[in-house]
Amino acid sequence: MAAAGRHAVPRLRLVLGVATLVAVVCGILLDGYLHAEVGNDARVHRTLRADHVPDRVRTGGPVLAFDDRGRPTGHRIPARTIALTFDDGPDPRWTPEILKVLRDHDVPGTFFVLGQMVVRHPGLVRRVRAAGHEIGVHTFTHSDLAYQDRGRVDRELAQSQVALAGAAGITSSLFRAPYASTLGALDDLLWPVQRYLGDRGYISAFIDVDSQDWKRPPVERIIRNATPKAGKGAAVLFHDAGGDRSRTVRALGTYIERMQAKGYTFTTVTGALGAGTAVHPADGSRVWQGRALIWAAALTHFAMPGLAWLLAVVGLAVIARLLMMLVLAWWHRRARDRRRFTWGRTVEERVSVIVPAYNEKECIANTVNSLAASTHPIEILVVDDGSTDGTGDIVTALGLPNVRVLRQENAGKAAALNHGIAEARYDLIVMMDGDTVFEPGTVHELVRPFADPGVGAVAGNAKVGNRAGLIGAWQHIEYVMGFNLDRRMYDLLRCMPTIPGAIGAFRRRAVLEAGGMSADTLAEDTDITIALHRAGWRVVYQDSAHAWTEAPSTVAQLWRQRYRWSYGTMQALWKHRRSLVDHGPSGRFGRVGMPLVVLFQVVAPLCAPLIDLFTLYGVVFLDPVKSLLAWWALVLLQLLAAAYAFRLDRERYGPLLALPLQQIAYRQLMYLVLLHSCVTAASGALLPWQKLRRTGEVDPPRTPTPEPVR
Repeated sequence: MAAAGRHAVPRLRLVLGVATLVAVVCGILLDGYLHAEVGNDARVHRTLRADHVPDRVRTGGPVLAFDDRGRPTGHRIPARTIALTFDDGPDPRWTPEILKVLRDHDVPGTFFVLGQMVVRHPGLVRRVRAAGHEIGVHTFTHSDLAYQDRGRVDRELAQSQVALAGAAGITSSLFRAPYASTLGALDDLLWPVQRYLGDRGYISAFIDVDSQDWKRPPVERIIRNATPKAGKGAAVLFHDAGGDRSRTVRALGTYIERMQAKGYTFTTVTGALGAGTAVHPADGSRVWQGRALIWAAALTHFAMPGLAWLLAVVGLAVIARLLMMLVLAWWHRRARDRRRFTWGRTVEERVSVIVPAYNEKECIANTVNSLAASTHPIEILVVDDGSTDGTGDIVTALGLPNVRVLRQENAGKAAALNHGIAEARYDLIVMMDGDTVFEPGTVHELVRPFADPGVGAVAGNAKVGNRAGLIGAWQHIEYVMGFNLDRRMYDLLRCMPTIPGAIGAFRRRAVLEAGGMSADTLAEDTDITIALHRAGWRVVYQDSAHAWTEAPSTVAQLWRQRYRWSYGTMQALWKHRRSLVDHGPSGRFGRVGMPLVVLFQVVAPLCAPLIDLFTLYGVVFLDPVKSLLAWWALVLLQLLAAAYAFRLDRERYGPLLALPLQQIAYRQLMYLVLLHSCVTAASGALLPWQKLRRTGEVDPPRTPTPEPVR
């Protein structure tokens, strides 16, 4: 029961972490849905025929209702009566000013509100209602219903009613369709929608006169446009949202005074017909649904500025990292490629190569055979960490000289490496994984920096050997671009965070002074690297020392490997957190390396999906062209950085075709892995040495290598 409880806590926290991600995504989408651009009546009207629209409807009054048998009747506004109507609100800037004008002149109005605006500004709906004005529905998103299916029409209506219920506890059966304010807009495409609305019990309110204030003409023009002819009654259209309505506000007071001077009275749409109110109390369940929607919108509105700032920080961090990597990689190449550059004397000392192995039967023969072809004098120590598949027997059966098999009970990778260090005959030690193969000249290239007595460890150039397939190509790009460009940068800054387990060399004395390989973390390679920095040793990168490793070939295997890496890195950073306050050379990693690793390997990747989320937000709700151009500009910058990395490593450019898809799919996968790691770190769970399933498809390389220096 206790073990089950320990496993349940990390799972629960992972679920909570994923739920948080889903909540962020939903919040962004909700904010976009509520802030989608609202059009206006300047839209080009359809020019379809109206053969199926009854003549009595097209020539009738502006208020259209249907009886129980579905027969339409148009109702006219009485003579010298004006029903002021306002569309597209409520708006926090203009609706209060229009309400003030109406209050000052003691005139009622009918406000056809958008559901999305109601959710964003529920207090204004209550103000409109409290002032005695009428409220009608103008859809939720200002969508042209003539082009929508019946399901979308139902959603527009239902969401609008829920919004009204949450804001003011009401519903309304008074409706005005966007882009169809006049009876002349009724055609064979819109008429079925109007009939469906009638069947649902809605009264459709059209207009007789359009002030055309949405065109922002001069104030006098607005007044003339809104004036009925020959004393006729009219439903008049104004707007209280959708743009700058300052001219509407200025025109409205003068308009009311002039019409009153001509003997006109003002009323609401239903008041003009002498009908009962179209506004009714909402039932309790709908009220609570509406309140929940409004609360969610308020929370999203509060959180979005923070997410936007975080996006800016992440975007700048990504761009800054790419630029810094490119500049420092170029600098590193110039420094190392100078003809006068040398590490010092030629290193000819013998080397002990330690291969920790646990159930590596598929790969171990290739690994040991590649080492046996080394041009540098070495001894090979294969530490069989309690394998159950005959790994040690396979090595013994090879019968190679200078190869020893050390057997131990299963104790983990760190213990296996420490066993090898204790048995090693030589001071220079190379560590590699059991699924990796070396080129003949790799060991010689790897130990060259030890000519400098201040160098305590060397990171080699790990390459993906099984790069066929999409997952292999993605990891190949990541290894060449991310890992190796990073290591060039960290080399120059003298704060290398990790010597890869696939290929790394150490001074035995330096490792022992740092306390040996520790089992405190899952990332023993990162742990020992930081420990060497803190002990005052220099850690460098040797790009000419190549190792070919077998990368995971399935998503499940990739998840397990990266989960172990990211969680282990977090453990190592936490273990060495006091490096932040170390003094002198031992504190260099804490002052420079620790912030860079936390920013670039934890914070930025954890927030990177915001780039894709906000791109989606822009495509759906804002300007799709600009949003996609911005996204592709960032991809292009990454592509240029990757191309330069491939050039430095003399790799073919073909796999870079997979980079755009990598940004869409692979980045999200790595985000989830990192999120899983963060949750595990928060729970304090301990993980065993996780063994990946191998295929043995990485053969010893046949690429030519330089002759060793004698």
